[in-house]
Amino acid sequence: MTAAPTLPSYTAEVPVRWSDMDVFQHINHARMVTVLEESRIDWLRSVAPDLATMLQQSVVAHLDVRYRTPLTHHDSPLSVTMWLERVRTVDVTIRYEVRAAGTAADERPAVSATTQLALGDPITKSLRRLSADERAQLAPWVREA
Repeated sequence: MTAAPTLPSYTAEVPVRWSDMDVFQHINHARMVTVLEESRIDWLRSVAPDLATMLQQSVVAHLDVRYRTPLTHHDSPLSVTMWLERVRTVDVTIRYEVRAAGTAADERPAVSATTQLALGDPITKSLRRLSADERAQLAPWVREA
């Protein structure tokens, strides 16, 4: 029997703060976006410092968050698994799966999301294209659909 291929991904653990809760004791929707951002920064700083610099010079062009199961303070730390869903000429799309602490990676995520980041040039204040070198650095993180 051969082992299943390992899919490219990174998992960050993000603690839930009491201030992340809404009146129903669920993680507030706006705070979930912050959880995604913190996870993305952790991923890039941990495994790809060059990519981190490049993607810090990006802007969020699109964000999609789908809530399936409420998450609470008791679900901390949240497990956020990320990979690149798409790399295009001037943007990349990151896919996220958020699960409560102790939830198996093959179980349905409580939250799924994508963030499309458009790459910018801070000097010209305009979008820029990915270089061949940058595309090569991103390639190992792309998970085929």
